[in-house]
Amino acid sequence: MTRTQHPLTTLFAMLSPYRRRVALAAAALVIAAIAMLAVGQGLRAVIDRGFSAGDPAWLDRALAAMFGVIAVLAAATFVRFYNVSWLGERVTADLRQRVFDHLLSLPPSWFEAGRTGDVISRLTSDTAQIESVIGSSLSIALRNALLLIGGLAMMFTTSLKLTGLTLVGVPLVIAPIVFYGRKVRRLARESQDRIARLGNRIDETIHEIRIVQAYGHEQADRNDFAGLVAQSFATSRQRIRNRATLVAVVLLLVFGAISFILWIGGHDVLAGEITAGQLSAFVFYAALVAGSVGALSEVWGDLQRAAGASERLMEILATRPEIATPPMPLALPEPHRGEIVFDRVGFSYPGRRDQAALDDFSLSLGRGETVALVGPSGAGKTTVFQLLLRFYDPASGTISIDGVPIAAADPQAVRRLIALVPQEPVIFATSVLENVRYARPEATLDQVRQACAAAWADEFVRKLPAGYDTDLGERGVKLSGGQRQRIAIARAILADRPILLLDEATSALDAESERVVQAALDELMARRSTLVIAHRLATVQKADRIVVMDQGRVVEVGTHATLVAAGGLYAHLAKLQFVT
Repeated sequence: MTRTQHPLTTLFAMLSPYRRRVALAAAALVIAAIAMLAVGQGLRAVIDRGFSAGDPAWLDRALAAMFGVIAVLAAATFVRFYNVSWLGERVTADLRQRVFDHLLSLPPSWFEAGRTGDVISRLTSDTAQIESVIGSSLSIALRNALLLIGGLAMMFTTSLKLTGLTLVGVPLVIAPIVFYGRKVRRLARESQDRIARLGNRIDETIHEIRIVQAYGHEQADRNDFAGLVAQSFATSRQRIRNRATLVAVVLLLVFGAISFILWIGGHDVLAGEITAGQLSAFVFYAALVAGSVGALSEVWGDLQRAAGASERLMEILATRPEIATPPMPLALPEPHRGEIVFDRVGFSYPGRRDQAALDDFSLSLGRGETVALVGPSGAGKTTVFQLLLRFYDPASGTISIDGVPIAAADPQAVRRLIALVPQEPVIFATSVLENVRYARPEATLDQVRQACAAAWADEFVRKLPAGYDTDLGERGVKLSGGQRQRIAIARAILADRPILLLDEATSALDAESERVVQAALDELMARRSTLVIAHRLATVQKADRIVVMDQGRVVEVGTHATLVAAGGLYAHLAKLQFVT
């Protein structure tokens, strides 16, 4: 979306795939508007030739014709309402899917800079605003615009004098629509932002409810949330006040003008200048025009709110992912060897440009080799994983897999070579089966069971209420920490990828489970290139090499025995852990 493009323009462009349904709705809209305008002429004929002329036969025919027109109006309204509502639902679904698909293409750094609640708000409440506009408000606006134009045309053909007097008051009606409409749009955007902040607070508090209750912070959280609710309500109240003022002012001006015109027209009827039927038709069209103007002023507020919601959604869609597939990506050679090379890599996180996370970092990993990364907190161990997974690109240096710089390859192809077991296992709110086969959706139940057996998880899974079909709840709340970790390990085993990243994968296990799972990991690691982040040195003594990191640099390389004998940083860390 360009800076000069109205946010609703891009939104309406999403209607283009459904041109036929739009055309059908538009045709029904025009037919319904014509039928409504025809009712006024029928009213004029009934009064002038039926009542005034005293012709019962003509009255019967006129009323029958009016009923036919009303039947057409009802049928056209049905077609319009159904198709416009369908379009609202369809475009909203397309928009949600488009935004969600785009979100999945954005790097973790984008989400770290924002808030989850804000994104959820944009996908739910903002799209609901847009659904209301496309599925209802837009149709009402177009219908009333046609009635306004048609009603004005019929007013001109009925009485030029009365129409001229009516048009004098038009600027008085348009001015408040423009003035208050701008305020409504600004407040609508502010209201959506405040709702997003509410979502952030709810999301954060519920997910960390154990800490909230453990520290007795409930009342403070209640007070903070009450303040956010009050701010949101104040903004909404201000928006509603402006919108209500807009509608009230427009109705007062419009219907006040109709009363004035009716007073003048009544005297013209008494003077014989126009017929009673003409005045009745004119009043009907004037009321139609007035109602249309009033409806348009109300819908204008909806359009402004939708514009504010569209701006927030288009901001997401306009965000370009920093990590993108090159125009002509290099293919990774097959069969995959899993050879990794970091060559003098330098990197700083976006929010901490003055602090190097990696500084002139070099590391090589051969096929089937296991390398452990050891160092104090903040040494850069996790950053190595982040760059290898290409969540970020280094500021200097290159990273290669099987001789291909990963910056020149498709990020998806790179990630398909890597299985990750994080220190904090990620469990989704679905079944054990779906959690384990997350990396291989096509895997069979038997393959999932084999992976769980290798991760020492099959035994406890079978004891769950529904076995492998048991829903594990949000973030795996139905499992213990060790059980969640074993599910994560089973997922990595099932993925069967040439590169394995282990972030202290056995840290949450008891001694017996750790022994068995470590044996399974040893067998898995024997055939794969493995990088292990070690916080506990006991887990890396079998590594082919241990790389000791400090402040983003490699400071020592060797085996456990040689590094202990060297008396450097590793020896210091080992002494802190092993001393009793």
